[in-house]
Amino acid sequence: MTTQPLDDPFYYLNNFQQVLDWLAERYADLLDAREQAFINDFSCLPKASRALLVRMVMRKGEHFRAGKLNYAEIGDPESAAAPLLALGWLRDEAPLSLAQLFAVLQKAEVLHGFKADIIQAKANKPELYAQLARRFDESRSFAQWCPGIPESLYSLQVMPLCDRLRLMFFGNLYQDWSEFVLADLGIFTYEKVEFGSSSRGLRSRADLDGYLHLHAAREALEAGEEPRLIQQQVKQLDTDNPWLERRRDKLLFQLGQQSERLQDWSGALAIYSACSHPPARLRRIRVLERLDEFQPAMDLALQAREAPHSAEEQQQLLRILPRLRRKLGLPAIAPSTPLTVTRLDLVLVNDSALSVEESVARHLHEPQAPVHYVENTLINSLFGLLCWPAIFAPLPGAFFHPFQSGPADLHDEGFYSRRAGLFAECLAQLEDGRYQHGIRSTFSAKWGLQSPFVFWNVLTPELLEQALDCLPAEHLKRWFERLLQDIRANRAGMPDLIQFRPAEKSYRMIEVKGPGDRLQDNQLRWLEFCRQHQMPVAVCYVQWAAEAP
Repeated sequence: MTTQPLDDPFYYLNNFQQVLDWLAERYADLLDAREQAFINDFSCLPKASRALLVRMVMRKGEHFRAGKLNYAEIGDPESAAAPLLALGWLRDEAPLSLAQLFAVLQKAEVLHGFKADIIQAKANKPELYAQLARRFDESRSFAQWCPGIPESLYSLQVMPLCDRLRLMFFGNLYQDWSEFVLADLGIFTYEKVEFGSSSRGLRSRADLDGYLHLHAAREALEAGEEPRLIQQQVKQLDTDNPWLERRRDKLLFQLGQQSERLQDWSGALAIYSACSHPPARLRRIRVLERLDEFQPAMDLALQAREAPHSAEEQQQLLRILPRLRRKLGLPAIAPSTPLTVTRLDLVLVNDSALSVEESVARHLHEPQAPVHYVENTLINSLFGLLCWPAIFAPLPGAFFHPFQSGPADLHDEGFYSRRAGLFAECLAQLEDGRYQHGIRSTFSAKWGLQSPFVFWNVLTPELLEQALDCLPAEHLKRWFERLLQDIRANRAGMPDLIQFRPAEKSYRMIEVKGPGDRLQDNQLRWLEFCRQHQMPVAVCYVQWAAEAP
């Protein structure tokens, strides 16, 4: 009988050790003396002590009562904690604020410990805290706060160090140790990519410090600090790492957006002017307009019109430029021709168990003309299957660790250009008919592996075969090329439904709009694209029978 990873009660310890071994092999030059000592000392600890530390690292918070550390495989937590206390990795007398104390006490314990100071005993814990906070602003150890509770409280001292190790391994701080467990359980499985010496997002200690610098600035933004002050903090980062530069620009863009929400237009303009994130240019134009700086706004809009960053920017400029011309007293220009697309009008009975898209799909479905509710999933999935080798190519800086569903630079401007030759090889299959075999082979060989494009829960074998049978290779190529122009923007906005006619080897796509709903900008761009290339598409407007005139 094969042993599964989670059959071993120390599976989490094995996973943590795997990270330490990985870092010791690949990041030895980045580790400082304390981190290197941690890795060395960790392996010398008793197994129960190592397991207890990892359990605490993987849990929320940094303060743990011994009575809450009950793990059968570890045994007595106080015995396991002793070596960790000796190393200083845990403390049992760390000062706690009242808020930190409340986080580890139950309400009954609060009432008992502070009964002489509580005015309203029936209040909930937040209300109890509000009663006590003004009277107890000092920090004390757990034993000093609660002399009547004969229990140790351990405070984890190595959490920042472990977070740095996690950052080096994952290349980010949003993935946590649960990634291992999900993989062990088979919930998530990942493509196996070769990791070369250049497959590191963090190339130096300065890169690591730079990431943490930006992370602190992002946390300050989330905490509501002044965007201009955070901008000054962000500007202090001096890096030659393109990956970190892109992260900095995205953070600056978010600071600009927050300044706009606060109606600090001059602050937003200053931030956007220092930001290279492509969407920042459009925001600059809008902020200049807010400041009644119409001529500078017009100059920048005209510059953008000559070389738009994306179809989205081009679409927005078509709305902005006529407005700026009016405000500058310039002659009006002829409006663009409105989008014309086939229209369907349906009056249906409102079934509360179905979405409006599902109602339309059920109404239009015929045995000889099946309808599928696919929205953005089908075209993205076919693209992901055909272009799998290009997407998962082990380029430097694309894959840092074994738990990536896609390359780290997926949404960067240079994603396509770095792989142009690889994508050309994949798309060439659409020219000579090999694409159907290629897509079927990848579907079979890679089924279930995490992908930024393939929706395995939607792409059934039946849907796949109907799509390959009815979708022309020319249309697939045009869709895929449009995706590659701007993956972030163009992977969404596709029509909701697709109807196949296998006997005729044809199809039509249908965008569904319920009562009061309207077409969104990304949907308008996709509809216009389909119209330009004579792809069969319709917009279906639904009224419920009770609301029909």
